[in-house]
Amino acid sequence: EEQLVESGGGLVQAGGSLRLSCTASGLSFDEYTIGWFRQAPGKEREGVACISSSDGGTWFADSVKGRFFISRDNAKNTAYLQMNGLKAEDTAVYYCAADETLDYGLGEWEYDYWGQGTQVTVSS
Repeated sequence: EEQLVESGGGLVQAGGSLRLSCTASGLSFDEYTIGWFRQAPGKEREGVACISSSDGGTWFADSVKGRFFISRDNAKNTAYLQMNGLKAEDTAVYYCAADETLDYGLGEWEYDYWGQGTQVTVSS
């Protein structure tokens, strides 16, 4: 059974940093593009970043560009989202997602597998 598990969320002050992890099981991790999404209360889920399985290329939403960084360690079946310079508006539940056929993309409909999410709260 394919499974994604996020960890690393928590409460942090504005300007601080967090690193989220997404560990996969039941799939050939190195063949999957990984995306990070977030959903704030009362808002739709939005794509934040993704990292390609084919060349390790990355893509970021404008709202996080220059502050967030995505990486992957295929040997550990884990992807990471390093979040720096956190702002109150970054508060959300963060989800990772995986898709085998996608190269790049931050549309929810493009991903087949999802984690359960981890809460990130930024206090101002």
